[in-house]
Amino acid sequence: MKYSDHAPIFRLYGGQEEWSGIERVHCETIASRSRLHDWHIRPHRHSGLYQILHLHRGRATVCLDEARHPVTGPAIVEVPQAFVHGFEFDEDCGGHVVTITYPLLAHLAQMLGPRATPPAQPVIHAIGRGGGTGLRDAFGHLNAQYLSQNDFRDARIEAWLTLIYAQLRSLHPGVEPDALPRARGLEHHTRFGELLEASYAVHHDVAWYADRMGMTAAHLNVITRAHAGKSPLRLIHERLGLEAGRSLIYTSMTIGEISDTLGFSEPAHFTRFFRRATGESPRAFRQRAQDQGRAIIR
Repeated sequence: MKYSDHAPIFRLYGGQEEWSGIERVHCETIASRSRLHDWHIRPHRHSGLYQILHLHRGRATVCLDEARHPVTGPAIVEVPQAFVHGFEFDEDCGGHVVTITYPLLAHLAQMLGPRATPPAQPVIHAIGRGGGTGLRDAFGHLNAQYLSQNDFRDARIEAWLTLIYAQLRSLHPGVEPDALPRARGLEHHTRFGELLEASYAVHHDVAWYADRMGMTAAHLNVITRAHAGKSPLRLIHERLGLEAGRSLIYTSMTIGEISDTLGFSEPAHFTRFFRRATGESPRAFRQRAQDQGRAIIR
């Protein structure tokens, strides 16, 4: 399920419109994408996405910014948003790539407690030969649920993802590659994302975020366009629209209740905002999502 053409679409390497923000996680095998690109994923970066590479077997070269890191499975690489990353795989590599939206990542971290805060920089975990079986099975189950249309699919996906993320946070300390100095602009972009995640329902303007970050609105605009290709106002609206769409699909709240939850003064204002963002009314969006769900069940 996805919004209309105006809704935020997350693109993975080599794709066009692969998955929408409604689907909060994407899971695939290494081979499914890499073999299409001769096992070479050129350096690129994502905005608003956290990526976990699980290399169960084989060897790969992980490119993080300007540095190249040889990795032999079993191993796991975590890449936060906006970091340039690429992969060169041997053809016998096995494993999975899991991509998580930051709202879901924040939910996992909050649920697991203070020690589950996501690392701010890429981390490479080398896993002992006997220690990777549980993680391998968990990634396999996650991928199977992602591809399924089982009852309670989303809950099953979140359960396996929670288990994986908890195990990753217990693999302390991991290795933060030395050759990854954190650019100041990227720090600001990450900070904006954190503020937005905490405050999107309050409807602050761009100047409020910029003030909290000790900069002008114009400077914040330069930063978000450099790292996300979008203005801060568009990111604010996309985050609000994303939560609205989830509430319409995954809850039984009325339009008025959703409007109140998301900080709108009255439902009519919420409806106008949602129509501008998606091209359809909240009621029509919810009905279309329900129709698509029934079609899948049949």
